[in-house]
Amino acid sequence: MPLIEVKNVVGGYGGAPILNGVNIAIEQSDIGVIVGPNGAGKSTTLKAIFGLLKVTSGSITFEGHDIANALPDRLVPLGLSFVPQEKNVFTSMSVEENLEMGAFTRRDDISGTRDEIYAMFPVLKEKRRQPAGELSGGQRQMVAMGRALMSKPKLLLLDEPSAGLSPRYVLEIFEHIVTVNKAGVAILMVEQNARQALAFASRGFVLAQGANRFTGTGPELIADPEVARSFLGG
Repeated sequence: MPLIEVKNVVGGYGGAPILNGVNIAIEQSDIGVIVGPNGAGKSTTLKAIFGLLKVTSGSITFEGHDIANALPDRLVPLGLSFVPQEKNVFTSMSVEENLEMGAFTRRDDISGTRDEIYAMFPVLKEKRRQPAGELSGGQRQMVAMGRALMSKPKLLLLDEPSAGLSPRYVLEIFEHIVTVNKAGVAILMVEQNARQALAFASRGFVLAQGANRFTGTGPELIADPEVARSFLGG
């Protein structure tokens, strides 16, 4: 049974649907990457999973349980975390306060998890007293990921984690994503740097006009001439 399965999902914000039958399934060990042109429904798919827009038909199951149209405050305790593309840190709060906010649903001792985050992102420990708004774009993205991991998710949803970052930080963020996955967290991410992301993806999904066009492993999609020509710039 997949950890999460999105099956024939149709939905949007009202009016004509943005998603027109999306299908995605990943296992606990997977890094899943969603790519496609602007307006394909990539970010909308993540928002549908996380209960941020209405699903009008189809199903979304997480560990076999129906979660379609469940609100985020129910999903976080189940083991889902979502890092949006924009406004994903509390800029006036310190790095450490941001991390603590990620554990708001927990009632146990969070210090061990916080130490694990600092071990994963050493720069955050160095800057733990600094306001998150003073950090570089790449460092803020690390704060956002670290905060999402504080709830100890089974699945981490990432919307364009490399958006606006320098090439150096793009590579660093991708390396951190692989590290998070190796620690036992499944990843489902939308990414504009499609070829780079698919290179380390165990599952890849190419969307167009709100529906699947191609599905396979990352290397399979990179090697597909039609995918390369139409979606990866040749």
